[in-house]
Amino acid sequence: MTTGITNLNTLLKTMTPVLNAGEYAFCTVTDIAGINPADIICFFREQEAVAIIIPRQLADQLQLPYSFVAAWITLTVHSSLNAVGLTAAFSSALSAQNISCNVVAAYYHDHIFVASKDAEKAMQVLQQLSA
Repeated sequence: MTTGITNLNTLLKTMTPVLNAGEYAFCTVTDIAGINPADIICFFREQEAVAIIIPRQLADQLQLPYSFVAAWITLTVHSSLNAVGLTAAFSSALSAQNISCNVVAAYYHDHIFVASKDAEKAMQVLQQLSA
């Protein structure tokens, strides 16, 4: 099993952001029983409810309320969960352009959810950071 890259300079130079197709909704449910697990991008058990990220179309179909519609950007570099500074670097760069980001650090990659209207601008910022 590989553990990923920890060197910040290498991570930044090779992060290669990819904008995934579609729009995504952040919703809350009491449980995920009525949702096909294959349709869930991410879920997290919080004290108040189960937070899920699903395609916006599915949220509409299931009539789940949401207040944030996001674009999903994946940093394709295999970053280590022990890496220091990557999230701070890209979130600072996005913040400087007034772009909010919601980050999911998964095992292989970091995933950034930004407001759909900011997707292209966020991609430009991330590409410039990587240059």
